[in-house]
Amino acid sequence: MIKKSISKLKSAEKNKSSRETIPVVAIGASAGGLEAIEGFFAHIPSNIQVAFVIIQHLSPDHKSIMGSLLAKYTKIKVMEIRDGMKVQPGYIYLNPPNKDVSIMNCKFFLTDPTQSRAVRLTIDYFFRSLAQEQGDKSICIILSGTGSDGTLGLKAIKGAGGLAMVQDEKQARYDNMPRSAIDTGLVDFVLPVEKMPAELVKYLKHPYIIGEKKPSVSNENVDTYLQKIFILVRAETGHDFSQYKVNTIRRRVERRMAVHQINEMSKYVTYLQKNTTEIKILFRDFLITVTNFFRDDKAFKALYEKVILPLAERKPNESSFRIWVAGCATGEEAYSVAIMLAEAMKTVKKHFNVQIFATDIDNNAIEFARAGVYPESIAAFVSNERLKNFFIKDENDYRIKKEIREMVVFATQNIIKDAPFSKLDLVCCRNVLIYINSVLQKKILPLFYYTLNPHGFLFLGTSESVGEFGDFFSPVDSKWKIFKRERAEIHGKHNMSIPILSGVLEQPKAAKQPESDVGNIRQMAEHSILQEYGPSCVLIDDNLNVLYFHGDTAKYLTMPKGEPSFNILKIAREDLRYKLNSMIEKCQKENKAVRSKNIKLMSEGNVLSINLQVKPISDQISKNAFMMVTFESIPAPSERSSKNKKMQTKETIEPRVAALEQELQSTKEYLHTTIEELETSNEELKSTNEELQSTNEELQSTNEELETSREELQSTNEELETVNTELQNKVEQLSDVNNDLNNLLGCTEIATVFLDNDIRIKRFTPKAAEIFKLINSDIGRPISDITHNLLYEDLITDAEDTLKNLGKLNKEIQAKNGVWYLMRILPYRTMDNAIDGVVVTFVDISKQKKAEEILKDKEGR
Repeated sequence: MIKKSISKLKSAEKNKSSRETIPVVAIGASAGGLEAIEGFFAHIPSNIQVAFVIIQHLSPDHKSIMGSLLAKYTKIKVMEIRDGMKVQPGYIYLNPPNKDVSIMNCKFFLTDPTQSRAVRLTIDYFFRSLAQEQGDKSICIILSGTGSDGTLGLKAIKGAGGLAMVQDEKQARYDNMPRSAIDTGLVDFVLPVEKMPAELVKYLKHPYIIGEKKPSVSNENVDTYLQKIFILVRAETGHDFSQYKVNTIRRRVERRMAVHQINEMSKYVTYLQKNTTEIKILFRDFLITVTNFFRDDKAFKALYEKVILPLAERKPNESSFRIWVAGCATGEEAYSVAIMLAEAMKTVKKHFNVQIFATDIDNNAIEFARAGVYPESIAAFVSNERLKNFFIKDENDYRIKKEIREMVVFATQNIIKDAPFSKLDLVCCRNVLIYINSVLQKKILPLFYYTLNPHGFLFLGTSESVGEFGDFFSPVDSKWKIFKRERAEIHGKHNMSIPILSGVLEQPKAAKQPESDVGNIRQMAEHSILQEYGPSCVLIDDNLNVLYFHGDTAKYLTMPKGEPSFNILKIAREDLRYKLNSMIEKCQKENKAVRSKNIKLMSEGNVLSINLQVKPISDQISKNAFMMVTFESIPAPSERSSKNKKMQTKETIEPRVAALEQELQSTKEYLHTTIEELETSNEELKSTNEELQSTNEELQSTNEELETSREELQSTNEELETVNTELQNKVEQLSDVNNDLNNLLGCTEIATVFLDNDIRIKRFTPKAAEIFKLINSDIGRPISDITHNLLYEDLITDAEDTLKNLGKLNKEIQAKNGVWYLMRILPYRTMDNAIDGVVVTFVDISKQKKAEEILKDKEGR
């Protein structure tokens, strides 16, 4: 029984091995791609044992004729893909219209597209499927086309260790697709289509691709050469890959050897020593990982529901929210987290000081991420709602909106040796640990432990785990690898020799000691002194809303009647409002303290004197601007000093007081009127602003609709371009066939007339004009309207009978000039076996008739 099981396993491995030896080359093309495809296959050897899969943007309403067009340029068999069809070498496979193609276990599978025509990414879909099926043996080629379809699929193939070729954008009829692919920096070859086959054939013949191993090179020697490669890479880039998993690194090295047609690793080491550019390319190959927005969408959904949203609900408004995305690559994961955090803030109606630190050792990837511009093919992973809310459409790209971009800080960092961040709520490190060995994993996981806040969270890739550090992290979601930091002691068995800067990480805190009585007394004393001697003041935000009251402010601020408000200008006393407004405006404009001394106020028949100050305050954490408004009461003059003043007579003071009161009343009325006018104007401006905002939203909605229509039109245009190119080639073929037929009919000396179902003339040969009085303008006329020189009156009747009975008629008839003809009437059959009229031919048999007459005369004698 065991032997049978082993035999089955060996057989399965053998079948798997044989399946993997069938090279599959995926070719993506769109508008202008037919010409490039023809040029490519015109130079491909007909005996090549490769399966080519051509994926195009095809119109769902038009049957493609690519197969017949391509047959002129290659002897390789061309087939349209059918569901469940087995992949075989030596064939060219074409995608059918309105279907997505995938590959698994060496078979094709067809599915109905789930996306609209405008955002359908058929090339990306198959490229990603091929990357999963063939891994580092997968090969993709991108040719002419508009948009960016194929770019994300190319990244997937490169992430799996495959090969990427792209048509030279200078040669491409439409350069959008090639340029988008080239901009990734991951392309191995950028070539004109006629030069691609030679490089492809050389690559396919390399021992690495066909699976041959050199027995002369032992594993020990390979390890030695790999160590030399690590030294060269470290010297050039400063990064050490010696602790990365050997098999992964070795596959990337062998793939670069195949690109350069180098069969021995020792020679590749020599090549690296002479070419620093190749070292940089190899360094990037080591780093390539597959990343997308919301990759593993169910994992991100779990992260939102079990981590981000609960944290947002617990955290106070305006508090900090710190996240570290380690190994962020080109930024998709970091922006995905930022988008979910923005959605969470909207849900809980809070605002946080968000700091997302996104780091990677690949500086090129960091620069790409900082730009925040991604190909339109991300629509396959980002919902329409999120595209609308968090992205701006720029022609063939999507750009991250400013509010999301400002949440993320990108930096080049090596988590193995550079200082980490601290006091974090969440660490995301997905699909990084799988590339490094257990030694480094045992260093990095404790590092994450110390960087997290108590009860912070760790988010790993689906193939990763915390291993022996289960005491440090408890699972929140085991399936999607979400963990929570637990309080645990670091035992001696765990290696903590992490190269970090001192004081950066949050150190374990000692047990909290009870506060001393001295501390309580000090706090009580400070509070009492502040309440007794501190001035009355309020803290306001930049919208002039009061956030905090201190001291007795009732003498200066009163709640208005009607709708409650905390706007300081609405609750300030009427005789203080104008002065306060002007001081606040000046403070905001100049960003410095504004003071006004000895302001007189009336309170219960008494005159109060105050000093007023408005001072700007900046919150260093939230970066918000505030102002402190301080009301400092000036003590009234003492009774003794009043007696020392010179007394004034009642008759002298009263007229002056009356005049001042009248002037003051006038000023108050004027100010009151001015304030009312300003408030009215402010309300009108507010209303106008709301109307403009509403109009802006309508325009934005219209713009989005137009953008959607543009995308749909662009997609339709690509399909029409493909159809038009095929039809143009078909027209050329038909023109050639038509010329051949005309020359053939002209050479046969056979008079031929083509009639339609109504016995009208469709076409005739020059010889027929000698029997019928025909000119070119007679095409379309009934044959009965045309005179002829035949001694034959049943032509119309015989033609109609042939059309009705679908039989054949042969008759010998004589012309008026004595010439004899063999007339044949046959049904006109189309390629679809439909009857579309009759064909009438006349063959001159005068010589045969004359010979027959001579023969009869001889026999009669």
